Amino acid sequence: MPRLFTALEIPRDAALSLSLLRGGLPGARWLDVENYHLTLRFIGDVDAPTADEIVNALDRIDRPSFALTLAGLGWFGSKKPHSIWAGVSPSAELKGLQAEIERICQRLGLAPDPRRFSPHVTLARLRNARVSDVVSYLGGRGDFRTSSFDVGRFVVMSSRDSVGGGPYIVEEAYPLGWRSSAPSFATSDWQPSRSSS
Repeated sequence: MPRLFTALEIPRDAALSLSLLRGGLPGARWLDVENYHLTLRFIGDVDAPTADEIVNALDRIDRPSFALTLAGLGWFGSKKPHSIWAGVSPSAELKGLQAEIERICQRLGLAPDPRRFSPHVTLARLRNARVSDVVSYLGGRGDFRTSSFDVGRFVVMSSRDSVGGGPYIVEEAYPLGWRSSAPSFATSDWQPSRSSS
């Protein structure tokens, strides 16, 4: 059974910027560009009825779209590095969206996520990488920053056990800002447009 998680996709321009960071670190297994994403909430292996409940409940989220910038690099696993990541500039909208997803998951019976939300995009998994190599790799790239991009939707993704991350599949997508941008027609005065031909 696939593992589910909610995420933001990384648009093409930002993904290309991230891809330029690949290489130059012994022991790194770099994620494929199409597998870059920002995890909002790990859901895990759930049965089909629970998955359906979550998918339906997330559809009620009504939040505006927002801008996001990827900035800075770091690693997880202080003395034994296990992954390299790109960070995210602080965003109240991102935190609010993640917190609402967390509340919905808990309301549906999922255990609270034990980890504090730390938004990032994983770039590489590390195997037997030396701390000195990681520090050296990050030293020349610490000022990494993408252009700001619009986040117009979040998704539920699935993954199967694999080495190095991916492939990730979008199972469901939820637009942001759609209620505020949808035209509201009063039924009495709405007229279909007539073509001039």
